[in-house]
Amino acid sequence: MIPIVVCIIIALLCAVISGVIAFLAGVNHRKKIAEFTIGSAEQEAKRIVSDAIKTAEAKKKEAVLEGKDEIHRQRAEAEKELNERRKEVQRQERRIQQKEETLDKKLESLEAKDEILNNKNKQADERLAEAEAVKKSQFEMLERISGFTVEQAKDFLMKNLEDELTHEKAVKLMEFEQQTRDDAENSAREIISMAIQRCAADHVAEATISVVPLPNDEMKGRIIGREGRNIRAIETMTGVDLIIDDTPEAITLSSFEPVRREVARIALEKLISDGRIHPARIEEMIEKARREVDATIKQEGERAIIEAGVNGIHPELVKLLGRLRYRTSYGQNVLNHSLEVAYLSGVMASELGLDPTIARRAGLLHDIGKALDHEIEGSHVDIGVDVARKYKESETVIHAIQAHHGDVEAKTVIACIVQAADAISAARPGARRENLENYIKRLEKLEGVASSFEGVERCYAIQAGREIRIMVKPDIITDDRMILLARDICQKIENDLEYPGQIKVNIIRESRAIEYAK
Repeated sequence: MIPIVVCIIIALLCAVISGVIAFLAGVNHRKKIAEFTIGSAEQEAKRIVSDAIKTAEAKKKEAVLEGKDEIHRQRAEAEKELNERRKEVQRQERRIQQKEETLDKKLESLEAKDEILNNKNKQADERLAEAEAVKKSQFEMLERISGFTVEQAKDFLMKNLEDELTHEKAVKLMEFEQQTRDDAENSAREIISMAIQRCAADHVAEATISVVPLPNDEMKGRIIGREGRNIRAIETMTGVDLIIDDTPEAITLSSFEPVRREVARIALEKLISDGRIHPARIEEMIEKARREVDATIKQEGERAIIEAGVNGIHPELVKLLGRLRYRTSYGQNVLNHSLEVAYLSGVMASELGLDPTIARRAGLLHDIGKALDHEIEGSHVDIGVDVARKYKESETVIHAIQAHHGDVEAKTVIACIVQAADAISAARPGARRENLENYIKRLEKLEGVASSFEGVERCYAIQAGREIRIMVKPDIITDDRMILLARDICQKIENDLEYPGQIKVNIIRESRAIEYAK
């Protein structure tokens, strides 16, 4: 057993030794290979360094050559620029030299002229001294001959001249004043007569009644209604008195207020054409008629400014002009009167060489206050001035409105023209009727007295002022209070107004409840 183990150990030792020898042999071989590789790398590095040095030397030589060429080129350019500047400087020097020579010549010429002027000034001074001496000698001679000094002679001449001028001036002024007065009167007559001749105005005055035609007499009964309910509803809602008499196929509407009468006429015509006449339908048609009248007022205002040939009037003033269509002054329609005054003012302004547009504008607006005089306290002149100023009318127009009745002194020719045109329009035959205006004022005062009491909603004077119909607010005036209110209104009418006969005070209190079934 032991020899086998020893053999194994020996074999192992031999194997180990063989491995070590082989390893050392391999290490030695790799070392030789590495040394050979390092030697080759050092040779290659030396070759690369040598090539780099050669390339650097070549680049250096090229750079030096390029630098020399650039320096040479820049030096040539600098010399060229220097030569050009030197030439420019030489040209400037020659130009300056020429200017100096020209200035020297001008200076010599000016000196020569200055010398000539000095000589002429000396001669002028000498001649002036001679003239002064001659003048002095002549004055001395005149003083010896006349016996007056210079101041005394001046005073004497001025006094005589003033006396002559004063006399001549007084004579001429008298002649001119008389001539101007005669010419002005003749011109004024011609202008006014020409304006009147060229004014073809309507002579028809407004009435207080309107007639509505009927298709047949049976319609009268339908308008009256059962127990008179339809006619009462119409009169109550419009404030117009319906007169149904024996006149065939016609109903008469009576009211001093043209707007109410027009609303009632339109509503009645609509009811007749529709055929359905009952209180609810009557109320609906009256509201439609009121809207139509409002539209007509606007259209009438627009028509008036077109006919008058003016523009730029505020829309609210246009509406007020339309309201004048339903206003009367002593029986004369105020809108027609305003158009007539505008036309007359334009004609007279043209004849006088003034602006006819401003004159027509002032004439058209001169009575604008009458559209509001029943709503606002004060005269129509003051109301018109305030309204015109509110809507930015010119001072010329405002002054013409203010002065057209002589409340203030007319300071412009336009104001005088409007004043004259207003007088012409009012004074022509058939233009106005005094009695109708007094009648309308009396009825307006009657309505004003009734409206002054608390709780009164609306009131209408009917039957030519023999009856006042008053609608009261049911939530304020009770049935018991109605009796006391009627007595108070009667007492105030008796104390404040003058009227013929007697006036019936008719108070109406109505409560309504409206609901719709759906």
